[in-house]
Amino acid sequence: MTTRTRTRTRLLRTRTRTRLSGRTHDRTARRTACAAALLLAVTALPASAAQATAAGPAQHIEGQLPSGAAYLMDVPADWNGTVLLFSHGYTPGPANPARNAPDDATKALLLQQGYALVGSSYARTGWAVTDAVPDQLATLSAFTARFGTARRTLAWGQSYGGLVTTAIAERHADRIDGSMSICGLVHGGVANWNNTLDPVFALKTLLAPGKDIPLTGLPDQATAANAAKALTEAVDSAQSTAAGRARIALAAALHNIPGWNAPTQSRPAATDWDAQQANQYPAVKGLLQTAALTWRQEAESRAGGNMSWNTGVDYAAMLGRSSVHKEVTELYKKAGLSLRADLATLNRAPRISADPAAVAWMSRTSSFTGRLTTPQIDIHTTGDALVPVQTESALRRAVTAAGSAPLLRQAYVDNAGHCTFSPAEQLAALHTLEDRVTTGGWHGTDPGSLNTRAAAADPTSPARYVAYRPAPYPRPYDLAHPADHR
Repeated sequence: MTTRTRTRTRLLRTRTRTRLSGRTHDRTARRTACAAALLLAVTALPASAAQATAAGPAQHIEGQLPSGAAYLMDVPADWNGTVLLFSHGYTPGPANPARNAPDDATKALLLQQGYALVGSSYARTGWAVTDAVPDQLATLSAFTARFGTARRTLAWGQSYGGLVTTAIAERHADRIDGSMSICGLVHGGVANWNNTLDPVFALKTLLAPGKDIPLTGLPDQATAANAAKALTEAVDSAQSTAAGRARIALAAALHNIPGWNAPTQSRPAATDWDAQQANQYPAVKGLLQTAALTWRQEAESRAGGNMSWNTGVDYAAMLGRSSVHKEVTELYKKAGLSLRADLATLNRAPRISADPAAVAWMSRTSSFTGRLTTPQIDIHTTGDALVPVQTESALRRAVTAAGSAPLLRQAYVDNAGHCTFSPAEQLAALHTLEDRVTTGGWHGTDPGSLNTRAAAADPTSPARYVAYRPAPYPRPYDLAHPADHR
């Protein structure tokens, strides 16, 4: 560390101590204690494991935590005193790099504005929440040990990292001042895996009724891959007929896959049901190739069994709550097929029960109570097929039930795809969260104000916030009483 950096760090510590009082003082004491403990472990690493490369007073640091996770820190020359703790999305492996920002363009803007950026890989890939949360907190402690206590600490995360961030916000609020989830799995682990089960259950029941295709209790990756292959073949065959396309649309509706869900797609007209289904078709196949089976198998191995069920589920009622139920109705009419009969078939089909111990593990590690004690802002694209926007309805319901609604704000970007935000849109939400932390009240969370902030942050990238209300979550009881529906 240069003399200038050491001097600046001492000044920052002095200013911070002067400002702190009451609860803030207690929070800083806890952070400093954690940092001191971790410093002993980090400084014991080989020099190559925590080596800084400096370009002037700015610092880029790559290191390794005692868990084996890598971490990454970027501190600009004119650090503004705020550190952003970034949690990255799901990583299936084998590559497992550390990340401290969602994309290079957003990272460059944040560094220009003086933010320090930190983040880790997680010690293991996959559904790694039990690794991710402690690794992220350890990375924050390593930062504090090296640079001193930040004036402000904000946690943010993308996709699965939104789940990690929300877990930190609920369970380790003393370490942060606020949080931001970007296209996150904020419905939690139990609801996520149930929501992933429903579409594949419909596909197997309606498109491959005579085939022995396991959907849960997957013993290994080979079994999961073979199941994905068999269902993908059934979907490809069904897409060639009107009846098959209607049934694929029904499965898509149970996951709330929208009819415009990738930036490369043309946006269909509101009543162009065929074009909407054509857009859903690759998204359904993508779900089969990722989260529905192979990712599920990895999560089941952690949970110690199957954490999903559909006992007691009324699929007709679920379809009625879906944002794309009208499309399904119209495609069934066009195919001359009885929607009522297919829904009855789904409701009569043998159901899948969960392993109570696996549900308990998933609830304990990956689900949320809705009890926030620091402010959180969530942003989501309206055309997300992988983590549908209705997940925000699930979090809103939980937070409202817990009495924490004043601490939560949610905003929506009119775009297709998963996490397809512009740098400006991300910075607008981040600055809105900072304003809430500074003033104690939310200001400018409406679409117009967010777009104005986005334009100020980066006039070269889109600003597409819109007024939007997501449909109800398809299984509203998943969060409140999972044990009652196993």
